Amino acid sequence: MARASGSFDVKMTPLAPDENARGSSIGRMVLDKEYNGDLAASGKGQMLAHRTGVDTSAGYVALELVTGTLAGKKGSFVLQHSGTMTRGAQSLSVTVVPDSGTEQLSGLSGTLKILIENGKHAYEFDYVIEKIS
Repeated sequence: MARASGSFDVKMTPLAPDENARGSSIGRMVLDKEYNGDLAASGKGQMLAHRTGVDTSAGYVALELVTGTLAGKKGSFVLQHSGTMTRGAQSLSVTVVPDSGTEQLSGLSGTLKILIENGKHAYEFDYVIEKIS
């Protein structure tokens, strides 16, 4: 298993609620990311989130298409995010959607860890690229 690391910038833009979900407390956002370091790529995606009446409890899910180079290999892949916060205790899973890798990233699998320190975002991405027969 290899590890890629670096920093990233993220811009989140709120979207209007889905017409079919009017009155729902579920928010929608567009994600726009720029990854630097071992992963030199852009990430585009959408997030659904809900913050409860308890300030420190919330949940979100997102799908993000990442396009660029990973350790010099060109292609794209999709990350699936699932996060919860239970009265301040955080849990986050970010994994590569199986068989979503393209070009030189075909066969990619792995998990990405998001690190936030002093308002700066960083990542550690543990991954494998297997030959698909």
